[in-house]
Amino acid sequence: MTKAGWLKGLALLMGYSCVAIGLFHVLLGIASVPGEESAGATVDSRERFYNAIFLGFGLAWIWVARQSPIPARLVRGLTAVFLLGGVGRLLSMAVHGMPHWWQVPLTVLEIGLPAVYFWLASADERAAAIRTAASEAG
Repeated sequence: MTKAGWLKGLALLMGYSCVAIGLFHVLLGIASVPGEESAGATVDSRERFYNAIFLGFGLAWIWVARQSPIPARLVRGLTAVFLLGGVGRLLSMAVHGMPHWWQVPLTVLEIGLPAVYFWLASADERAAAIRTAASEAG
């Protein structure tokens, strides 16, 4: 598979995953958070609100993945937002200590996975430019 193919596949995977996770948290509220089954109406409300935005973040990834070529600047922008979420988790760990164990692998993904997206960000634009140049030359 080409780098452009990987970019499209991973962008769609990110999008559908974020939509599913966001919807799950919107529907279940605080009960969807491991170790936090009851935190009161205020925290439940905040959980549902932020995850509606996370669902929208997933829709943005899906929209970007369906562009042709996939715009590198949008991939980088969405990736930066994702990375910022991981940085926020690290900040929380520094201030409040270790969270529920499930949050640790999520943090690893949110810090590590952006490197892959940043590396692939311009792959589809480059592939489109090569196709255009080849069709004009031949």
